Amino acid sequence: MAVPKRKHSNSRSGKRRSHHRIKPRQLTYCPQCSSPVPTHVVCPKCGSYQGRYTVETAQE
Repeated sequence: MAVPKRKHSNSRSGKRRSHHRIKPRQLTYCPQCSSPVPTHVVCPKCGSYQGRYTVETAQE
């Protein structure tokens, strides 16, 4: 079985893990109600997605 001969340095491990950070969610604005909504998600305020009303929402 293959075993590493030497320990990887901290900088080398950090370079490998540089892409593991958490990225912020990409937000767009709903064309119907103009509220900020994450991409590819049904609008929680009006229930529309790609021009169609897909979810019934409770109107206050």
